[in-house]
Amino acid sequence: MNFSTLFRTKENLNLDKNTLTILRYIAIFGQFIAINIVFFYLDLKFPLKESYIIIFIGLITNLYLQFKIKVNQLKDSYASLFLLYDLFQLSILLYLTGGILNPFSILLIIPTIVSSTFLSMGTTIILGVITSFLLFVLSFIYLPLPGLDKNIFNVPNFYKQGILIAIFIGLVFLSYFGIRFAGETKKRSEALSKLQEVISKEYELESLGGQAAAAAHSLGTPLATISVVAKELKKEIGDDKEVSKDIDLLISQTKRCSEILKQISKKQIKEDIFLSSIKFEDLLDEIINSFKETTSKDLDLRIENDNNKITIKRTPEIIYGLRNFIGNAVKFSKSKVKINLKSDQKIVEVKINDDGQGIPEDIIQKIGEPYIKSKSKELSANSGLGLGTFLGKTLLERQGAKIIFNRNGELGGAQVTLSWNPKFFTS
Repeated sequence: MNFSTLFRTKENLNLDKNTLTILRYIAIFGQFIAINIVFFYLDLKFPLKESYIIIFIGLITNLYLQFKIKVNQLKDSYASLFLLYDLFQLSILLYLTGGILNPFSILLIIPTIVSSTFLSMGTTIILGVITSFLLFVLSFIYLPLPGLDKNIFNVPNFYKQGILIAIFIGLVFLSYFGIRFAGETKKRSEALSKLQEVISKEYELESLGGQAAAAAHSLGTPLATISVVAKELKKEIGDDKEVSKDIDLLISQTKRCSEILKQISKKQIKEDIFLSSIKFEDLLDEIINSFKETTSKDLDLRIENDNNKITIKRTPEIIYGLRNFIGNAVKFSKSKVKINLKSDQKIVEVKINDDGQGIPEDIIQKIGEPYIKSKSKELSANSGLGLGTFLGKTLLERQGAKIIFNRNGELGGAQVTLSWNPKFFTS
């Protein structure tokens, strides 16, 4: 375990002030009602005034939290102070009313459970240790349970030990699952934020071409005006060679700007036509060629039984997803990557194979989840945290794809099978 991450203070490790305030109000009023029912209705005597004082102090701290604390999100260390106070406040009430024999002693684990869900693991461990210590103390040091002195309820020692063990097990169990579930939620939330980032950038790049074409069209007139004025100035200057040189340079750079803008306009018009629709084969070929420019590995696209020459929209999601999986194959392969395209009236299928080490056993069951890492020494140099695979998988699934990962494919390495129902592209 990396102990430097126990007390992380990232933005997602905080507790909503309103949530904590409401939770503490419920606890305070619940305590107040409970001690009054026991004392007045059941007529069981215990230190009532001291209990009132403890509850009143708790109410003051909650009013301070509600009206004096201006932030809406309490940071890890600050929230833990309020939870720690709640832990000691409830412990004192339990000490006054029978210790661990009090049926409400189970509530002592709540601050730790809240911490496991919203705060850092380090804070949860500290609260858990303090809770365990207080439970142990309350098993031996406490005032008599209301009614015990009247022989209403006699408890043997082994029963107290059983209560202690049961509460402790509940504390560990619920804290563990709170940490696990909260951690998975945080990781997925971060990964989905990255996903939105990627999509936003892809759409920004797509719209950038259109903006460039519009700019080229708009700048054409002022550039032509500058060129005309410069030529007129050159005529009026006459034989002044020094100034003529500068004007010639100005005219030449104006022409260059016009040519660049024309190229941008022509390229964008071509891309606009291309963006509207493209055959699956052509899209794969384009992506593969882009990788061939940066790698010496053999990338082979094979078209077998491509009976349904389907035309699809060239969306950023499909492009990014396909590039991601083909890029992973290039990254982990030894020398060869093979992509097979097959289609008919029922299915469009793309298989991406490489001749690398294959997908490790410790990854295959959870591949597609964000922030995972293999223990394989062979892959440790190249492997990341699985975020790219998560993004590619999520984006393609949103575009109707079904994705299957295999440890050993056609070339001995990993195989990723992507399949679509053709109706998805025609609907």
